[in-house]
Amino acid sequence: MASKIKKGALVRVVRETLENSLEAKASDTRFPSYIFESKGEVVDLNEEYALVKFYVPTPNIWFRIDQLELTE
Repeated sequence: MASKIKKGALVRVVRETLENSLEAKASDTRFPSYIFESKGEVVDLNEEYALVKFYVPTPNIWFRIDQLELTE
């Protein structure tokens, strides 16, 4: 599924994948609920990460592509 993620795609963060990740262990684990409950748009990609813009007044966030799922 991760290979289908492209710029402009609508995605949601997979809670289980993010909470058990190295990134979660290296930072505050109190993730805001909107990253799991709302859709975000992929605005940039590199080999392993996607920059996601959520439609709330917050900065864009980089997530590993395997931590995201496509939404409809």
